[in-house]
Amino acid sequence: MSSNFADSQGGTLAVALAELEGRLGEVLKEVRRLRALARALEEENQRLRTIMFAEQAGEGGYQQLLRFYEDGFHVCPPHFARVRDSDGCLFCLSFLEKKGLHPHG
Repeated sequence: MSSNFADSQGGTLAVALAELEGRLGEVLKEVRRLRALARALEEENQRLRTIMFAEQAGEGGYQQLLRFYEDGFHVCPPHFARVRDSDGCLFCLSFLEKKGLHPHG
């Protein structure tokens, strides 16, 4: 009787271990994906910092926002610093027009 019990427990344990290994593989795959995403976000963050804090002679804050917009980023509060598509953003354009700025193109 203990032999059957051990065999049935061993089979259950083997199945549980196989499931655990499968889940662990999925978790490791997700960790790799998240690491790659984190690296990409860190690079993008550094690029944005470089753009935002670049010294421009005589350039005021609103001029920097205009340059930031023209470099392809949102300047509107809901989407600030996110990459925008080539069509532009009505919120950004409205914000810039209120400040007396007009994007080129």
